[in-house]
Amino acid sequence: GLDWDVNENLQKITADMFGMEAALFVPSGTMGNLIAVMVHCRERGDEMIVGDLCHIHVYEQGNSAQLAGVHSTTVTTLPDGTFNLDQLESKIRHGYPDPHYPRSRLICLENTHNIQGGRVLPLSFLQEVRALADEYGLSVHMDGARVMNAAVAQDVPPSTILQHTHTVSACLSKGLGAPVGSMLAGPQDFISKAIRCRKALGGATRQAGILAAAGKVSLQDMVGRLVEDHHNARTFAQALLDCPSPLFAVDMAAVETNILRFRLQDPSLSPQEFCGRMAQVGEGEEAALGQGIQVLMYPHFENSIRAVWHLGISPEDTQLAIQKMQFVASQHFKEKVRAQ
Repeated sequence: GLDWDVNENLQKITADMFGMEAALFVPSGTMGNLIAVMVHCRERGDEMIVGDLCHIHVYEQGNSAQLAGVHSTTVTTLPDGTFNLDQLESKIRHGYPDPHYPRSRLICLENTHNIQGGRVLPLSFLQEVRALADEYGLSVHMDGARVMNAAVAQDVPPSTILQHTHTVSACLSKGLGAPVGSMLAGPQDFISKAIRCRKALGGATRQAGILAAAGKVSLQDMVGRLVEDHHNARTFAQALLDCPSPLFAVDMAAVETNILRFRLQDPSLSPQEFCGRMAQVGEGEEAALGQGIQVLMYPHFENSIRAVWHLGISPEDTQLAIQKMQFVASQHFKEKVRAQ
């Protein structure tokens, strides 16, 4: 019926857009990544190589070991989301079937890189990783939760990025605005096996057509608007830099997409407390700003703060968030002066 058609339709649109043979709708990016690991690493004793700060390693509950029986080894994630290629090469196991070692099967990349603040992996890096993988007979999977943000930032179609990977998981529900779902794409035989894994993990949904219809809108109508998110993130980042109190540290060169990661330079104000103040309407705020403004941010990795722009956050909202940030900064400054 309808669900089948829409689903098939979404999967074909995705495969064509990504330059892949086939694609599969899955409920979440985490499931998409797990399925990819299960299909690429089918034997006990298989191993994958991941960045030590990647989402698969940090935020997915160790599911590749817990559920797929796959061992991970890590390379150091650099500030731009890439790795050192010599270090990557040093992590590849040799001498299979020597009984002492796992068997290297897979390299995972993350684009854009969440913890490193929405960084876009350079195309030259992707090319070099793929060349290394080909040399040693490994596969490359991309956790492309925000791969469309990367494509927009680099002004290339997603297929230009994904030509360097074997498989990709891409979220429809991030900046693209769908309520739920991710697409897993790759060669036809990979997707055939992925269908079995999806079923085993409980990810085959009935009446998926309504979800797929939303996903179709995401891919066909929402990609162009990602530019607005990137612009709004930069606008806010610049406002942090321009703030009269020297409270914020921001590297503008690192603000490439819709994620902004910044630091507080005053040890007396923790990221948790700053985020708490941004989220609540403070004393005297309505009088000072004309209204109460609540801004949700996240105290993030290594004492930084993460702010993310997506569908529904307008330039006007961004200006309100800037006003709120300036208010919180000035209140903090006044408290410090009073305390002295």
